[in-house]
Amino acid sequence: QVQLVESGGGFVQAGGSLRLSCAATGSVESRYAMGWYRQAPGKQRELVATVSIWRPIYGEAVKGRFTISRDYVKKTVSLQMNSLKPEDTAVYYCHYNAHTSVSWGQGTQVTVSP
Repeated sequence: QVQLVESGGGFVQAGGSLRLSCAATGSVESRYAMGWYRQAPGKQRELVATVSIWRPIYGEAVKGRFTISRDYVKKTVSLQMNSLKPEDTAVYYCHYNAHTSVSWGQGTQVTVSP
């Protein structure tokens, strides 16, 4: 079973930047997607960005502002978040999808003030 641990959340003013990181332990294969989802209060969990050896995929709300990167040797994935908006406020979850097995981190809070 893959375990995921996030770090890097926090509080920032609108227009600012934050960087999230996620470290995986266990068997992680590069062909499977690893990345980030988020969930705001009262809303469904939504895709932020994922990446495998094929290509990164971004949610529409973050395209052009967020950049995902992955280190396949260290089994880590990072999310650089720029030009943050109040609507980016949410709990951000690291995610690894091996199809037959899906792993989630415990989540890290990102709060963006107006």
